Amino acid sequence: MSARLTLDPHLVARARTLAEQAAQPVIDLAAQHTTVSVERAVLRLAGLEGTDPVTGEGEIPWVNRVVDVVRDQVGLEHGVALPVWHAVASGSAGSLQDVAEQVGAGTARFEVPAGGDEERAREAALAAVGAGLGRVDAARRRREELVATHGDPPRRPWIYLIVATGDIHEDIPQAQAAARAGADVIAVIRSTGQSLLDYVPEGATRTGYAGTYATQENFRLMRAALDDVSAELGRYVRLTNYASGLCMPEIAALAGLERLDMMLNDAMYGILFRDINPIRTFVDQRFSRMVHARAGIIINTGEDNYLTTADAVDEAHTVTVSQLLNERFAREAGLEDWQLGLGHAFEINPTVPGSFRLELAHAMLARSLFPDAPLKWMPPTKHMTGDVFGGYLLDGFFNLAGLLTDQSILLVGMMTEAVVTPWLSDRDLALRNVRYVLDAAGGLEEDLAPPPGGFLDTRAHTVLGEAVELLERIAADGLLPSIAQGTFGITKRPADRGKGLDGVVVKAPGHLDPATELMEGRA
Repeated sequence: MSARLTLDPHLVARARTLAEQAAQPVIDLAAQHTTVSVERAVLRLAGLEGTDPVTGEGEIPWVNRVVDVVRDQVGLEHGVALPVWHAVASGSAGSLQDVAEQVGAGTARFEVPAGGDEERAREAALAAVGAGLGRVDAARRRREELVATHGDPPRRPWIYLIVATGDIHEDIPQAQAAARAGADVIAVIRSTGQSLLDYVPEGATRTGYAGTYATQENFRLMRAALDDVSAELGRYVRLTNYASGLCMPEIAALAGLERLDMMLNDAMYGILFRDINPIRTFVDQRFSRMVHARAGIIINTGEDNYLTTADAVDEAHTVTVSQLLNERFAREAGLEDWQLGLGHAFEINPTVPGSFRLELAHAMLARSLFPDAPLKWMPPTKHMTGDVFGGYLLDGFFNLAGLLTDQSILLVGMMTEAVVTPWLSDRDLALRNVRYVLDAAGGLEEDLAPPPGGFLDTRAHTVLGEAVELLERIAADGLLPSIAQGTFGITKRPADRGKGLDGVVVKAPGHLDPATELMEGRA
């Protein structure tokens, strides 16, 4: 048991009611739109893989080529599924792969079917996508079997370590070495800028910059390598990647197919920090979260990023607001509480008097508001100065805060943050720091009982009260206008601008998204 605060139940209930009111118009908006990435994810779930080698523009994924041609010929208002599977059901193409090759050859002719043709296309699409979701279900069952065989890590928090060389074949031995040194979760950070690519690269990649490209083959290779080391160590080692950016739905689908265990997936990260259009982001995140719910994947949200652009004390309530909104969006998409790795960060300036007490209050507030969520605690980055000794001490305090407040997922901080890409020796020292704190202070939380009216209790209620006041304004003004005004991370993002806006489409009556229908149980 960890130290918990006794929060005002009326204030907590008010906060959740306001979060629901603020989120609902955006949920409705998302249900009324589709995007090119959602439509491509439908094709990926149906099994379409590979690239078109003859476009003269590099190897473009078949899913991009098919969706683009369908959009050019008949639009996407009815979805990609009806025209594509009409081509198959009518005999114009023998399979989904045949459709793609006709697109590549320039001979594909699409139309939106009606009457009996529409029903036959619908049935064929549901069957094909249903088979893909069956593969996602099988991957989830396999994870459960492996956890039952090897066991979970013996204690919480799970130790989360980043690997990012740019080369998947270099990442694998580093990831296995990290697991042997105590890491429970391996996160393969993506290559710089991948979130702004409107396609998912193919194959095993070796050319990433400050990260490794998220591809289906890279997912498969790393998952197999971690399965090997899980059997060796006698505990299931989890794999994380990033479902964000312009291809959030597709990457979520690939993660479900290849049995990833966690995915970075935040409702507003792409809007605020990658200038992706807000409507595009909310449509894509709803679909991706439905896939994560189906796949049994734990999401990690991105509230920690707000504190890198805004003051971690003055703007602490915006983190709480975002956590509440992320919770509401996640639950509406079908995620359960055990899948909500809501984010927070240890980013208060260490020169502020009482900084550790403030950090502790904020962490206790998050744990008390979300008692059943596997919270993910992020290490200090903003105030790491290159003083590796000071950084190592700061990381130790971060580890202690995570232990005392029952954080479920603890990202290992590096003393060389902001200096170099960490060496293996840096990771080893960082893991020693974590192990020392967990071993030396394990159980200390049982002795920590913050008194009502004390500093921790008062600070937490102050932040919660400010969060309720902000939620009242957001519910009145609307979430999209609030984002445009710079409410989160002091970054202004209007709904009529941003990358990917041209990939947003208003659904027509009769639009078919077989994946969503199946995941929502409507088909």
